[in-house]
Amino acid sequence: MSSMIRFVVGPDAQIVPDILGKLPGRGIWVSANRAALEKAASKNLFARSAKMPVKVPDDLVAEVEKQVTRRLVELISLARKGGGAVAGYEKVKSWLMNEEAEVLIQASDGSERGKSKLSTPHYGSFIGWLTADELGLAFGRQTVIHGALSSGGLTSRVVEEAQRLKEIREVATAGAVRKEKTAK
Repeated sequence: MSSMIRFVVGPDAQIVPDILGKLPGRGIWVSANRAALEKAASKNLFARSAKMPVKVPDDLVAEVEKQVTRRLVELISLARKGGGAVAGYEKVKSWLMNEEAEVLIQASDGSERGKSKLSTPHYGSFIGWLTADELGLAFGRQTVIHGALSSGGLTSRVVEEAQRLKEIREVATAGAVRKEKTAK
């Protein structure tokens, strides 16, 4: 259910996002895209699904985006700690040349000229909608523009979570997670 976001009704009848899917209670599932989340919040669809009156926070979509971003950053950080991720132009370039990288990660606010020098791995994925500050958190630095993930480990979970974040942030297709059959 990586394309869905789970919500539960809290003890105070408030809707709570359950990004990890572990909170107790009956789940209310909504598509992981901004339009669906905004529609569910504005049209009182949570109350209909919960079969009871509920309070929907005004900043629900922003909170979901924040939590999904935090989860993605944590997953990349875990991959880095396990030796499955590197940051920095030269390290990423080396991994791409040696075909160690399965996923290329580039900051959305990085220089287009610098980002164009690296291409998505053969049969790999691309993530390009985290900011340099968010990537910096994942790699234990202030900012990061280029990162890469090796195959295995947490990589598939990172790609799934990145896809959810892309849909919530409504990123243009140029920055989408894409599977490619040939390198650029």
